[in-house]
Amino acid sequence: MNKLDSEFAVIAMNEADNVAIVVTAGGLGAGSVVRTQHGAQPVALINAIPQGHKVALKDIPAGHPVIRYNVSIGIAKEYIAAGSWVHERLLTMPNARKLQNLPMATAPQPALEPLTGYTFEGFRNADGSVGTRNILAVTTTVQCVAGVVSLAVKKIKEELLPLYPHVDDVVGIEHTYGCGVAIDAPDAVIPIRTLRNISLNPNFGNEVFVISLGCEKLPPQRLLPPGSFPLVDERTNTEGPDHICLQDDQHLGFMSMLQHITEGAKPHLERLNARRRETVPASELVVGVQCGGSDAFSGVTANPIVGFAADLLVRAGATIMFSENTEVRDAVEQLTSRAQTAEVAQSIVRELDWYDRYLERGQADRSANTTPGNKAGGLSNIVEKAMGSIVKSGTLPIQHVLSPGEKLKPSQKGLVFAATPASDFICGTLQLAAGMNVHVFTTGRGTPYGLQACPVVKVATRTELAKRWHDLMDLNAGRVADGDISIEEGGWELFQRLLDVASGRKTWAEHWKLHNALVLFNPAPIT
Repeated sequence: MNKLDSEFAVIAMNEADNVAIVVTAGGLGAGSVVRTQHGAQPVALINAIPQGHKVALKDIPAGHPVIRYNVSIGIAKEYIAAGSWVHERLLTMPNARKLQNLPMATAPQPALEPLTGYTFEGFRNADGSVGTRNILAVTTTVQCVAGVVSLAVKKIKEELLPLYPHVDDVVGIEHTYGCGVAIDAPDAVIPIRTLRNISLNPNFGNEVFVISLGCEKLPPQRLLPPGSFPLVDERTNTEGPDHICLQDDQHLGFMSMLQHITEGAKPHLERLNARRRETVPASELVVGVQCGGSDAFSGVTANPIVGFAADLLVRAGATIMFSENTEVRDAVEQLTSRAQTAEVAQSIVRELDWYDRYLERGQADRSANTTPGNKAGGLSNIVEKAMGSIVKSGTLPIQHVLSPGEKLKPSQKGLVFAATPASDFICGTLQLAAGMNVHVFTTGRGTPYGLQACPVVKVATRTELAKRWHDLMDLNAGRVADGDISIEEGGWELFQRLLDVASGRKTWAEHWKLHNALVLFNPAPIT
């Protein structure tokens, strides 16, 4: 999409669309005459229509598809006259596409022109990964120790962190797992490997420091078995991670526990403090992309900008992860056709099929995804939401697929589908486990979302939101709808912003120290 002429009061995503969304802040009144950027005939609005909501560009008979993104997002329940407000109550949602007879790795795969010469200032780790932050993580094996660890982290920050100026932060990896669960159930592998792989995130500098209770079902030896962290083994010459157990006899009361954890943090802080940023190629970026609080502009402004930047990053040799199973499920044909190989396409089908069955066990389906805020922002259903969500992945071939909680291998560069639930907190947690070192989050309704372990660049879909939340949004993609910039210009701006943030520039969430809790995805039974 090029820059939009400011006279266009509505935007259609494709010249074949029979609906368009209202661009004007505050919406448009009945009688307003609008036309799209594709040169369609002007249409007079029959109803007042809020910003982001859809207007029929032509008459749509009952039983006929409503088309947006050149895709049927629903079937008209009744006759819809041109100029009418098209909302969810007028539509029947299409059934999900079956996962058989899909196009498998059929899309053209042109040779990419490499993008060279781009770098950032990062922290090289001994295992070959690169961090964008230099953080000490304190891993917990069970929720029982969360209160003690929280107070210990506070003590470490107040008393020790000022002595180690090159360490960015101290983070407690707290969670609600570890005991009272069916630890040997097949699906328990997901939360266990998620927690293990978060502990090994590049932003933690290969330092592993674990606090356990002592009687939990997930002891340190199971969470981090020998061989899963060879660098820690070499430094400590032990059979397990650097580990403090609160039930050990040496702890004579609460203050003893706090002091032991504080003293135990010192060697980790010393090693981290000795590190310095150095120039590394942009290929060392591992970028997770996600959207939350989405609206009808998400697929028009912010997500296309992210998609353009994703293509740039892949060309620069970096890794891009897109996720959110329910928010790409209706675009499955696009995913499988864009797979680099038939094997990758089959892996996509495997993950989406598993998630379909997971939802069925809970007597739910993909339609449970959309929120009241999504609908207030103009999204009628999950089909429309998915068509705007998938744009974040860009246009290039999908090269790898990760199951929930899996960690990227060093060889897994390029565009990656990391299969996760669409929940903001769970998706972000799983992308951290996969190895993400910088995060992009688009929003139309607005959210103060942040992650303590990783910088989050938040992209607003609308100028009104970017101005109102001027000290929470890092980039205003609404300028596309305003006609001030193109998708390409916004994509290059985001690309450069990511390099700057990876080099240490703080995001607004970091500035305010805003962060959400880590939430493990646990599909296994709780006992």
